[in-house]
Amino acid sequence: MSADDFIVTPWHVEGDIDYDKLIKKFGTEKISADLLKRIKENTGEDYFMLRRGIFFSHREMNRILDEYEKGNKFFLYTGRGPSGHTHIGHLVPWMFAKWLQEKFDVNLYFQLTDDEKFYSKQNLTLEETNEFAYENALDFIALGFNPEKTKIIINTRNIQTLYPIAANVAKKINFSNTKATFGFTNETNIGMIFYTSLQSAPCFIEDKPVLIPLGVDQDPHFRLTRDIAPKIGKQKPALIHNIMIPGLEGPGGKMSASDDKGTIYTTDSPNVVKKKINKFAFSGGQQDVEQHRKLGGNPDVDVSYQYLRIFFEPDDARLKIIYDDYKSGKLLSGELKAILIEKINSFLAKHQEKREKAKSQINQFLFENK
Repeated sequence: MSADDFIVTPWHVEGDIDYDKLIKKFGTEKISADLLKRIKENTGEDYFMLRRGIFFSHREMNRILDEYEKGNKFFLYTGRGPSGHTHIGHLVPWMFAKWLQEKFDVNLYFQLTDDEKFYSKQNLTLEETNEFAYENALDFIALGFNPEKTKIIINTRNIQTLYPIAANVAKKINFSNTKATFGFTNETNIGMIFYTSLQSAPCFIEDKPVLIPLGVDQDPHFRLTRDIAPKIGKQKPALIHNIMIPGLEGPGGKMSASDDKGTIYTTDSPNVVKKKINKFAFSGGQQDVEQHRKLGGNPDVDVSYQYLRIFFEPDDARLKIIYDDYKSGKLLSGELKAILIEKINSFLAKHQEKREKAKSQINQFLFENK
């Protein structure tokens, strides 16, 4: 695969992604300085994931702010396809959704698509994807959401609520559009073909505008949803996209729940985190200490630095010191990895404690069929 080639679909991400090209390819809009200013004016905060471009693209975020400024509430919706244990990349849109929820004081729906992962993964049973859904829900709850304003939808559990909405959506999406969007063939199972209708359903669960924070790889589902929304008398969902979080062996592609070597899971022990980062994290450093001191490292491709930038070091001043020291050769690759190991293990120690507590809280969050 050449440097100009990359693949971004809901099921497969590969290559070094050029996000400007992806914006053109998907037909989204880059988050502008003006939009960042508007968000800051409405929230009172310059959130680090926005100012660093971790969230880089959107569809109609301005309309959501227009409505909010008129006094009209919106709601939030995000989710997860439960094909394995939660990893740190999954937490990015969830953390951002929590920030949005707190700043705008709105409801949030979190969809766990156990059916879709059963359709798309040959090696998983429906029972297994359902078990992963509950496991993933614990990580979501552990981030500290308010159960009064946050409900978890599990597709197989909540099909009674979802199906009537999905049926209305399905009637307006034709097979040729689905095939063109996803590249489906005659061998594709019909569960996959129908699935976009179910992922669309939470967009219309309340009669208000919806904003969806999500990884950009999921955008194609909602392009179809946006096309048919007016045909069923609904508002188009607005989207705000985050970049793909690289696996440890990156750059390029994204962290995958099924690749143990390239992934930090939320359930990993401190020793496992340390071993994985030291052994597998892609380094932007030189071949030996002497060369590194002389030439410096490249933080822009170094995965340890990228994880700090994306998630684990929200302080810009500290991040700049790390960047400059690494680039000058003052900070060695092993030292940069040590900083990340300490940050991740500190975060996971608290997260795992909250995750245990979430086991007794989960019923407060589960959406009840009406």
